[in-house]
Amino acid sequence: MKNAALRSWMAEVDPFLGPLHTIVDDIADRTGVLVDLPTVLFLRARLAGLPPPGRTSAGGSCRLLETADGWAAINLARPEDQASLPALLALLTAPDTDLVTAAAGTTARRLADSAQLVGIAAAALGSAGGGRAPVHARLHGERHPRPLAGLRVVDLSALWAGPLCARLLGLAGARVTKVESTMRPDGAWSGHPEFYRWLHHGHDGLVLDFASGALADVLDRADVVIEASRPRALRRLGVHAEEFLAARPGRVWVGITGYGRDDDRIAFGDDAAVAGGLTGRDARGAPVFLGDALADPVTGLYAAQAVARSLAAGGGELLCVSMAACAAALAGSGSRPC
Repeated sequence: MKNAALRSWMAEVDPFLGPLHTIVDDIADRTGVLVDLPTVLFLRARLAGLPPPGRTSAGGSCRLLETADGWAAINLARPEDQASLPALLALLTAPDTDLVTAAAGTTARRLADSAQLVGIAAAALGSAGGGRAPVHARLHGERHPRPLAGLRVVDLSALWAGPLCARLLGLAGARVTKVESTMRPDGAWSGHPEFYRWLHHGHDGLVLDFASGALADVLDRADVVIEASRPRALRRLGVHAEEFLAARPGRVWVGITGYGRDDDRIAFGDDAAVAGGLTGRDARGAPVFLGDALADPVTGLYAAQAVARSLAAGGGELLCVSMAACAAALAGSGSRPC
Protein backbone atom coordinates (compact mmCIF):
# COMPACT_ATOMS: atom_id res chain seq x y z
CA MET A 1 0.00 0.00 0.00
CA LYS A 2 1.48 3.34 -1.08
CA ASN A 3 1.40 6.43 1.14
CA ALA A 4 -1.35 7.98 -1.00
CA ALA A 5 -3.50 4.87 -0.58
CA LEU A 6 -2.87 4.88 3.18
CA ARG A 7 -3.98 8.51 3.38
CA SER A 8 -7.14 7.62 1.46
CA TRP A 9 -7.96 4.73 3.81
CA MET A 10 -7.30 6.97 6.82
CA ALA A 11 -9.53 9.73 5.44
CA GLU A 12 -12.42 7.28 5.13
CA VAL A 13 -12.29 6.27 8.79
CA ASP A 14 -11.20 9.63 10.23
CA PRO A 15 -14.75 10.89 10.99
CA PHE A 16 -15.16 8.01 13.45
CA LEU A 17 -11.83 8.14 15.25
CA GLY A 18 -12.65 10.62 18.02
CA PRO A 19 -12.95 7.93 20.72
CA LEU A 20 -9.73 6.25 19.59
CA HIS A 21 -7.74 9.48 19.93
CA THR A 22 -9.00 9.73 23.51
CA ILE A 23 -8.07 6.11 24.16
CA VAL A 24 -4.53 6.32 22.77
CA ASP A 25 -3.92 9.54 24.73
CA ASP A 26 -5.04 7.76 27.89
CA ILE A 27 -2.82 4.75 27.12
CA ALA A 28 0.14 7.11 26.68
CA ASP A 29 -0.61 8.93 29.96
CA ARG A 30 -0.94 5.68 31.93
CA THR A 31 1.82 3.57 30.34
CA GLY A 32 4.12 5.84 28.34
CA VAL A 33 3.33 3.85 25.18
CA LEU A 34 2.74 6.05 22.13
CA VAL A 35 0.28 4.51 19.67
CA ASP A 36 0.44 5.42 15.98
CA LEU A 37 -3.13 4.95 14.77
CA PRO A 38 -2.39 4.58 11.04
CA THR A 39 0.04 1.76 11.85
CA VAL A 40 -2.33 0.01 14.24
CA LEU A 41 -5.29 0.25 11.87
CA PHE A 42 -3.65 -0.33 8.50
CA LEU A 43 -0.29 -2.12 8.88
CA ARG A 44 -1.80 -5.50 7.98
CA ALA A 45 -3.46 -4.11 4.85
CA ARG A 46 -0.25 -2.33 3.80
CA LEU A 47 1.96 -5.38 4.26
CA ALA A 48 -0.46 -7.67 2.42
CA GLY A 49 -1.19 -5.14 -0.33
CA LEU A 50 -4.91 -5.43 0.25
CA PRO A 51 -7.28 -3.50 -2.04
CA PRO A 52 -9.66 -0.86 -0.70
CA PRO A 53 -12.88 -2.48 0.51
CA GLY A 54 -16.30 -2.01 -1.01
CA ARG A 55 -19.14 -4.40 -0.38
CA THR A 56 -16.48 -7.08 -0.15
CA SER A 57 -14.04 -6.67 2.73
CA ALA A 58 -10.39 -5.82 2.13
CA GLY A 59 -9.40 -9.37 3.09
CA GLY A 60 -11.99 -10.80 0.71
CA SER A 61 -13.84 -13.15 3.08
CA CYS A 62 -16.75 -10.94 4.20
CA ARG A 63 -19.56 -9.61 2.01
CA LEU A 64 -22.28 -7.04 2.58
CA LEU A 65 -25.52 -8.41 1.13
CA GLU A 66 -28.72 -6.54 0.49
CA THR A 67 -31.77 -8.13 2.08
CA ALA A 68 -35.49 -7.49 1.88
CA ASP A 69 -35.28 -4.92 4.67
CA GLY A 70 -31.65 -3.77 4.83
CA TRP A 71 -28.11 -5.14 4.79
CA ALA A 72 -26.19 -7.92 6.48
CA ALA A 73 -22.58 -9.11 6.51
CA ILE A 74 -21.69 -12.77 5.97
CA ASN A 75 -18.10 -13.76 6.73
CA LEU A 76 -16.79 -16.96 5.13
CA ALA A 77 -13.40 -16.65 6.78
CA ARG A 78 -12.59 -20.35 7.35
CA PRO A 79 -12.79 -23.50 5.23
CA GLU A 80 -15.57 -24.81 7.47
CA ASP A 81 -17.64 -21.71 6.68
CA GLN A 82 -17.60 -22.57 2.98
CA ALA A 83 -18.59 -26.12 3.90
CA SER A 84 -21.52 -24.78 5.95
CA LEU A 85 -22.85 -22.59 3.14
CA PRO A 86 -25.22 -25.25 1.69
CA ALA A 87 -26.76 -25.69 5.15
CA LEU A 88 -27.30 -21.93 5.38
CA LEU A 89 -28.97 -21.82 1.97
CA ALA A 90 -31.19 -24.75 2.92
CA LEU A 91 -32.35 -22.85 6.01
CA LEU A 92 -33.18 -19.77 3.94
CA THR A 93 -34.61 -21.25 0.76
CA ALA A 94 -33.38 -24.07 -1.48
CA PRO A 95 -29.79 -25.41 -1.48
CA ASP A 96 -29.29 -24.66 -5.19
CA THR A 97 -30.00 -20.92 -4.75
CA ASP A 98 -27.01 -18.56 -4.61
CA LEU A 99 -26.35 -16.47 -1.52
CA VAL A 100 -27.17 -13.11 -3.12
CA THR A 101 -30.59 -14.34 -4.23
CA ALA A 102 -31.26 -15.97 -0.87
CA ALA A 103 -30.35 -12.77 0.96
CA ALA A 104 -32.69 -10.68 -1.18
CA GLY A 105 -35.60 -12.91 -0.21
CA THR A 106 -35.23 -12.67 3.54
CA THR A 107 -34.63 -10.11 6.30
CA ALA A 108 -31.21 -9.04 7.51
CA ARG A 109 -31.94 -10.42 10.98
CA ARG A 110 -33.05 -13.81 9.66
CA LEU A 111 -30.03 -14.04 7.37
CA ALA A 112 -27.63 -13.29 10.21
CA ASP A 113 -29.39 -15.57 12.70
CA SER A 114 -29.48 -18.44 10.22
CA ALA A 115 -25.78 -18.04 9.46
CA GLN A 116 -24.91 -18.01 13.14
CA LEU A 117 -27.01 -21.16 13.60
CA VAL A 118 -24.69 -23.08 11.26
CA GLY A 119 -21.54 -21.53 12.73
CA ILE A 120 -20.90 -18.72 10.24
CA ALA A 121 -20.04 -15.24 11.54
CA ALA A 122 -22.73 -12.83 10.36
CA ALA A 123 -24.52 -9.68 11.47
CA ALA A 124 -27.31 -7.38 10.43
CA LEU A 125 -26.06 -3.85 9.81
CA GLY A 126 -26.25 -1.78 13.00
CA SER A 127 -27.81 -4.59 15.03
CA ALA A 128 -25.42 -4.00 17.96
CA GLY A 129 -25.67 -0.24 17.97
CA GLY A 130 -26.78 1.88 20.90
CA GLY A 131 -26.85 -0.75 23.61
CA ARG A 132 -23.87 -2.41 25.23
CA ALA A 133 -20.83 -0.51 26.53
CA PRO A 134 -17.54 -1.46 24.85
CA VAL A 135 -16.10 -2.72 28.14
CA HIS A 136 -17.95 -4.12 31.15
CA ALA A 137 -15.85 -4.45 34.33
CA ARG A 138 -16.95 -6.89 37.02
CA LEU A 139 -15.14 -7.11 40.35
CA HIS A 140 -14.36 -10.70 41.40
CA GLY A 141 -11.18 -10.30 43.45
CA GLU A 142 -9.39 -8.04 45.89
CA ARG A 143 -7.78 -4.86 44.63
CA HIS A 144 -4.03 -4.27 44.77
CA PRO A 145 -2.76 -1.40 42.58
CA ARG A 146 0.41 -2.21 40.63
CA PRO A 147 2.27 -0.79 37.62
CA LEU A 148 2.31 -2.77 34.39
CA ALA A 149 6.10 -3.05 34.27
CA GLY A 150 7.19 -6.56 35.21
CA LEU A 151 3.71 -8.06 35.39
CA ARG A 152 3.17 -11.46 33.79
CA VAL A 153 0.64 -11.43 30.95
CA VAL A 154 -0.62 -14.69 29.46
CA ASP A 155 -2.18 -14.22 26.02
CA LEU A 156 -4.53 -17.06 25.06
CA SER A 157 -6.14 -15.07 22.25
CA ALA A 158 -5.58 -15.31 18.51
CA LEU A 159 -5.75 -13.30 15.28
CA TRP A 160 -5.62 -9.55 16.00
CA ALA A 161 -7.62 -7.88 18.79
CA GLY A 162 -6.23 -9.79 21.77
CA PRO A 163 -2.65 -9.93 20.46
CA LEU A 164 -2.73 -6.16 19.85
CA CYS A 165 -3.76 -5.66 23.47
CA ALA A 166 -0.88 -7.94 24.53
CA ARG A 167 1.57 -6.04 22.30
CA LEU A 168 0.71 -2.72 23.95
CA LEU A 169 1.01 -4.21 27.44
CA GLY A 170 4.38 -5.65 26.47
CA LEU A 171 5.56 -2.26 25.24
CA ALA A 172 4.56 -0.90 28.66
CA GLY A 173 6.96 -3.33 30.32
CA ALA A 174 4.84 -6.42 30.98
CA ARG A 175 6.29 -9.88 30.34
CA VAL A 176 4.01 -11.47 27.75
CA THR A 177 3.69 -15.18 27.04
CA LYS A 178 1.62 -16.22 24.05
CA VAL A 179 0.02 -19.62 24.62
CA GLU A 180 -1.41 -21.70 21.79
CA SER A 181 -3.20 -25.04 21.79
CA THR A 182 -1.60 -27.96 19.98
CA MET A 183 -5.06 -28.68 18.56
CA ARG A 184 -5.89 -25.14 17.47
CA PRO A 185 -2.96 -22.88 16.53
CA ASP A 186 -3.47 -19.18 15.93
CA GLY A 187 -5.08 -18.64 12.51
CA ALA A 188 -2.87 -15.56 12.08
CA TRP A 189 0.02 -17.87 11.19
CA SER A 190 -1.54 -18.10 7.71
CA GLY A 191 -1.39 -14.32 7.27
CA HIS A 192 1.54 -12.03 6.51
CA PRO A 193 4.55 -13.15 8.59
CA GLU A 194 5.82 -9.62 9.21
CA PHE A 195 2.47 -8.60 10.69
CA TYR A 196 2.51 -11.64 12.98
CA ARG A 197 6.03 -10.75 14.12
CA TRP A 198 4.97 -7.14 14.75
CA LEU A 199 2.10 -8.26 16.98
CA HIS A 200 4.19 -10.72 19.00
CA HIS A 201 7.63 -9.11 19.02
CA GLY A 202 9.46 -9.73 22.29
CA HIS A 203 6.89 -12.20 23.60
CA ASP A 204 7.63 -15.70 24.82
CA GLY A 205 5.69 -18.53 23.18
CA LEU A 206 4.25 -21.80 24.47
CA VAL A 207 2.33 -24.51 22.64
CA LEU A 208 0.40 -26.74 25.03
CA ASP A 209 -2.00 -29.63 25.07
CA PHE A 210 -4.79 -27.83 26.92
CA ALA A 211 -6.36 -31.12 27.97
CA SER A 212 -3.18 -32.15 29.80
CA GLY A 213 -3.62 -29.74 32.70
CA ALA A 214 -0.49 -27.76 31.77
CA LEU A 215 -2.53 -24.63 31.11
CA ALA A 216 -3.52 -24.37 34.78
CA ASP A 217 0.15 -24.16 35.79
CA VAL A 218 0.80 -21.36 33.30
CA LEU A 219 -2.22 -19.37 34.45
CA ASP A 220 -1.27 -19.82 38.10
CA ARG A 221 1.79 -17.65 37.53
CA ALA A 222 -0.08 -14.95 35.56
CA ASP A 223 -1.11 -11.49 36.69
CA VAL A 224 -3.16 -10.68 33.56
CA VAL A 225 -4.90 -13.08 31.20
CA ILE A 226 -6.15 -12.16 27.72
CA GLU A 227 -8.48 -14.61 25.97
CA ALA A 228 -11.04 -14.60 23.20
CA SER A 229 -12.86 -17.87 23.83
CA ARG A 230 -16.42 -18.69 24.64
CA PRO A 231 -16.53 -18.96 28.47
CA ARG A 232 -17.88 -22.50 28.37
CA ALA A 233 -14.87 -23.66 26.31
CA LEU A 234 -12.45 -22.67 29.08
CA ARG A 235 -14.74 -23.97 31.80
CA ARG A 236 -14.64 -27.39 30.17
CA LEU A 237 -10.87 -27.25 30.76
CA GLY A 238 -11.41 -26.33 34.39
CA VAL A 239 -10.43 -22.70 33.82
CA HIS A 240 -12.70 -20.13 35.49
CA ALA A 241 -11.99 -16.40 35.24
CA GLU A 242 -13.72 -15.73 38.54
CA GLU A 243 -11.53 -18.25 40.39
CA PHE A 244 -8.39 -16.84 38.78
CA LEU A 245 -9.27 -13.34 40.01
CA ALA A 246 -10.20 -14.46 43.53
CA ALA A 247 -6.98 -16.45 43.99
CA ARG A 248 -4.63 -13.46 44.25
CA PRO A 249 -5.24 -9.70 44.73
CA GLY A 250 -4.75 -7.34 41.82
CA ARG A 251 -5.19 -9.77 38.93
CA VAL A 252 -7.04 -8.83 35.72
CA TRP A 253 -8.82 -11.08 33.23
CA VAL A 254 -9.68 -9.77 29.75
CA GLY A 255 -12.38 -11.67 27.85
CA ILE A 256 -12.76 -10.52 24.23
CA THR A 257 -15.90 -11.72 22.45
CA GLY A 258 -18.00 -10.68 19.51
CA TYR A 259 -21.06 -9.62 21.48
CA GLY A 260 -20.35 -10.22 25.17
CA ARG A 261 -19.62 -13.24 27.36
CA ASP A 262 -23.33 -13.96 27.69
CA ASP A 263 -23.77 -14.26 23.91
CA ASP A 264 -22.47 -17.27 21.97
CA ARG A 265 -22.51 -15.63 18.53
CA ILE A 266 -19.14 -15.66 16.79
CA ALA A 267 -17.58 -12.64 15.14
CA PHE A 268 -14.56 -11.51 13.19
CA GLY A 269 -13.39 -7.94 12.61
CA ASP A 270 -15.35 -7.12 9.46
CA ASP A 271 -18.74 -8.51 10.48
CA ALA A 272 -18.39 -7.12 14.02
CA ALA A 273 -17.82 -3.67 12.52
CA VAL A 274 -21.01 -4.06 10.47
CA ALA A 275 -22.92 -5.17 13.57
CA GLY A 276 -21.82 -1.97 15.26
CA GLY A 277 -22.81 0.13 12.26
CA LEU A 278 -19.20 1.10 11.56
CA THR A 279 -19.47 1.34 7.77
CA GLY A 280 -19.06 3.94 5.06
CA ARG A 281 -21.42 4.83 2.22
CA ASP A 282 -20.99 4.71 -1.51
CA ALA A 283 -22.31 7.25 -4.02
CA ARG A 284 -25.83 5.85 -3.88
CA GLY A 285 -25.88 5.68 -0.08
CA ALA A 286 -25.41 1.94 0.22
CA PRO A 287 -23.06 0.65 2.95
CA VAL A 288 -19.45 -0.32 2.27
CA PHE A 289 -16.76 -1.69 4.55
CA LEU A 290 -14.36 0.70 6.26
CA GLY A 291 -10.70 -0.22 6.63
CA ASP A 292 -9.47 -3.76 7.17
CA ALA A 293 -11.39 -5.83 9.77
CA LEU A 294 -11.70 -2.56 11.64
CA ALA A 295 -13.34 -3.92 14.79
CA ASP A 296 -10.20 -5.98 15.51
CA PRO A 297 -7.66 -3.19 16.11
CA VAL A 298 -10.34 -0.97 17.63
CA THR A 299 -11.12 -3.68 20.18
CA GLY A 300 -7.44 -4.24 20.92
CA LEU A 301 -7.07 -0.56 21.81
CA TYR A 302 -10.16 -0.56 24.05
CA ALA A 303 -8.89 -3.69 25.78
CA ALA A 304 -5.40 -2.32 26.42
CA GLN A 305 -6.79 0.88 27.90
CA ALA A 306 -9.16 -1.10 30.09
CA VAL A 307 -6.31 -3.21 31.49
CA ALA A 308 -4.18 -0.15 32.25
CA ARG A 309 -7.09 1.55 34.00
CA SER A 310 -8.01 -1.57 35.95
CA LEU A 311 -4.47 -2.16 37.20
CA ALA A 312 -4.19 1.46 38.31
CA ALA A 313 -7.41 1.03 40.30
CA GLY A 314 -6.19 -2.21 41.88
CA GLY A 315 -7.41 -4.86 39.45
CA GLY A 316 -9.49 -7.78 40.64
CA GLU A 317 -11.66 -7.30 37.57
CA LEU A 318 -13.09 -9.38 34.77
CA LEU A 319 -13.07 -7.06 31.75
CA CYS A 320 -15.67 -8.11 29.19
CA VAL A 321 -14.80 -6.49 25.86
CA SER A 322 -17.32 -6.74 23.01
CA MET A 323 -16.01 -6.23 19.48
CA ALA A 324 -19.40 -5.17 18.13
CA ALA A 325 -19.90 -2.72 20.99
CA CYS A 326 -16.44 -1.22 20.42
CA ALA A 327 -17.34 -0.70 16.77
CA ALA A 328 -20.71 0.79 17.75
CA ALA A 329 -18.98 3.29 20.05
CA LEU A 330 -17.03 4.63 17.07
CA ALA A 331 -20.01 4.54 14.73
CA GLY A 332 -22.04 6.62 17.14
CA SER A 333 -19.31 9.23 17.48
CA GLY A 334 -18.87 10.38 13.90
CA SER A 335 -20.66 11.46 10.77
CA ARG A 336 -20.84 9.08 7.85
CA PRO A 337 -18.75 10.00 4.85
CA CYS A 338 -20.78 10.61 1.72
